[in-house]
Amino acid sequence: MKNLVTGIDISKDTFDYCILKTQDESIVERGVIENTKKGISEWIKNLDIENTAFSMEHTGHYGALLAWLLSEVNAEFYLLNPLLLKNATGIQRGKTDSIDAYRIAYYTVLNRSKINPFCLPTEQLRKLKVLMTARERYVKISVQLKNSLKANLILNETINLKDLIREERKHIKSLEKSIKAFEDQMINIINSSQELKTNYEKISKVIGVGPVTAIKCITETDNFSKFSNARKFSCHCGLAPFPYQSGSSIKGKTKTHYLRNKTLKAILFKAAGSAIQHDPQLKKYYNRKVLEGKHKLTVLNAVANKLVLRIFAVAKRKEPFVKLIA
Repeated sequence: MKNLVTGIDISKDTFDYCILKTQDESIVERGVIENTKKGISEWIKNLDIENTAFSMEHTGHYGALLAWLLSEVNAEFYLLNPLLLKNATGIQRGKTDSIDAYRIAYYTVLNRSKINPFCLPTEQLRKLKVLMTARERYVKISVQLKNSLKANLILNETINLKDLIREERKHIKSLEKSIKAFEDQMINIINSSQELKTNYEKISKVIGVGPVTAIKCITETDNFSKFSNARKFSCHCGLAPFPYQSGSSIKGKTKTHYLRNKTLKAILFKAAGSAIQHDPQLKKYYNRKVLEGKHKLTVLNAVANKLVLRIFAVAKRKEPFVKLIA
């Protein structure tokens, strides 16, 4: 790690920073910078980039500009998990942005052997992620409107709601058009990159994995560079089961963890449902486990886990997916 570590607490309009020496954790400088392209660029120009590492919490779009500008000058920077940082700092009394910047820098100095510098994904991957998020948002709104439409069609038998029904149908049609446009844009981005296209074609041939599932896996894994193996990705999705026991008296059920990417897990569950309908081997496995007394959702989780293993297998090797006989 560099001689200096700059902890950054990001907010919408500004960010607080605190620079510590790596050797003795003493404070070198503190300040507040505008979270704008001009403000960040001028601040970076006055820093010794060669000897400074930057560290911040992963705050989504609020920190996107800073991360991009740091990447442009080849600076070493870290994106920290906010929950991990909160648990590591222990009991804290009081909170300000300035104190948080110091805590981020101090945590980075103490854990420099455990964390790795962040590598900003390509522009294509970043755009794919934004489009996928927008699609998921529009799908959610569309489902809400469709449920409302069903209810209003029933109420229309006793109350005249024709105008409301017409308006809701118009919005649903508009949303579906936008969702289709997002999907077309994502496919165009996939086709514009040979690396993305190669992995997309491989994993979309896995039975049960459709275009949306394939693109979601590519964006979440940064085209399979973010996770070293399928098990870690399964943990991220919330598919990997863990034992819960302590000593000889406490023995809980083996279950998945509540910290997970819920949207990704839902997409993989839909893919698993499709797989057990069209893949003879997975269908036989699913039916056998259900007959043994396993809960259907537990078996479906296991099938989704198998899909993740298959997705990573075909993405990491040159051979295409081969349909297995039951």
